[in-house]
Amino acid sequence: MSSLIYSVNPWLVAVVLNTILLGLAWIAPKKLLTPAGSFHAWFLAILIWVTLGWQGYAVVMFYFLVGSGVTRIGMAQKEAEGIAEKRSGARGPENVWGSALTGALCALGVGIINSGFLVLSPQSLVPNPQSLLLLGYVASFSTKLADTTASEVGKAYGKSTFLITTLKPVPRGTEGAVSLEGTLAGIVASIAIAFVGWAVGLIDLLGVAWCVLAAFIATNLESVIGATLQSKYNWLTNEVVNIFNTLIGAIAAVLLSWTWVNIIK
Repeated sequence: MSSLIYSVNPWLVAVVLNTILLGLAWIAPKKLLTPAGSFHAWFLAILIWVTLGWQGYAVVMFYFLVGSGVTRIGMAQKEAEGIAEKRSGARGPENVWGSALTGALCALGVGIINSGFLVLSPQSLVPNPQSLLLLGYVASFSTKLADTTASEVGKAYGKSTFLITTLKPVPRGTEGAVSLEGTLAGIVASIAIAFVGWAVGLIDLLGVAWCVLAAFIATNLESVIGATLQSKYNWLTNEVVNIFNTLIGAIAAVLLSWTWVNIIK
C-alpha cells in the first residue's frame, strides 16, 4: 500500500488527501478550524506530506486532533469563567502558524536537503542534519502539545494554580500560572506524541527522551515569558509566544542530542 502511495506524485496525493479531510471537517458539526484557518491548515498539511511523507503527517495530525480535544475539556466551565480559548477552540491562521511554524521550517529544511538543492560537505560540523531537523520537528510538536494540554487541563481541573515566577497562588487562566494537574498532563502529552514520532520512524528512543525533556523546559520557559513579558508588549500575543515556545523546544532537543553525542564520543 505504501509503495503504491509513493509511486504517485506526492503533491497530488497531498492535495487530494487534504482537500477531502478539510471538506469533511468543514461539514462536521464541531468546527475545529475557522474558514481562514482551514486554508492555512491545508497548505501546512501539504507541505508536511511532501517533505516528510505520511510519517511527518501522522505527527502533526496527532497534535491537531489531541490538541483540539483537550482544548474542549471543561469548555462550558472555562467559558463561564472567561478563560476559554476564543471561538470555542476553533483555530484560525494565527493558531495554525503559532503552533506549527517551527515544525514547518524543520520539515522544509529536511525537504531542501533531501532534494539535493543544498549540498553539504562530508566534513560538515553537523553530521546527518536531517536527523537533527526531524528531532526538532517532533520536539516542536511535543512542546506545543505539552503546553496546550497543561494549560487546558490546568484551567479545567487545576485545584491550585501558582505564578511560576513567585509561586504565589493566582486564579486559573492567569498568564504564567502553573498547576500540578496541568504539568503532569502536559508531560503525559509530550510523551505520547514523542512516541508517535518514534513509532513512525522519525526519531529513535533516545530522541523520545530529548523531546520530553525539551518540552518540559520550553513549556516552563513559556510560562515565565507569560508571567514577566507578555503583558508589557502588545506584539507579544499568545501566538507569538507559541512560536517562541516551539522554537525553544526544538532547539533544546537538538542541543541535548548534540551534547549527548559529543559526550559519549
